[in-house]
Amino acid sequence: MAFEVRKRQGVFVYLYHLKQSKQLRKYGSIQYVSRKMKYVLLYLDRSQVEETVAKLRQLRYVKEVLVSKRPELPTNFDNSLGKFKLTEEDQEKFRDKE
Repeated sequence: MAFEVRKRQGVFVYLYHLKQSKQLRKYGSIQYVSRKMKYVLLYLDRSQVEETVAKLRQLRYVKEVLVSKRPELPTNFDNSLGKFKLTEEDQEKFRDKE
């Protein structure tokens, strides 16, 4: 058996009360629970995100469901380093080191 990496996506589920946070285990893996802000961070397979979010929104104890935008963000920063100009303070710091 070979190990296979599955694409996952984070879903923030805001609750009215944290009593029901354990019930969310059947929808995905719970990564974090915020007691102060009353939300749960779930990780789901990307293929199942849309249908699971629709199910979560129908639950009585769920206030709001937000899907993470992280997979849509560009994470390749190799060529972007040359595009930024240093501030005057940073230029002085680099001059002092030389």
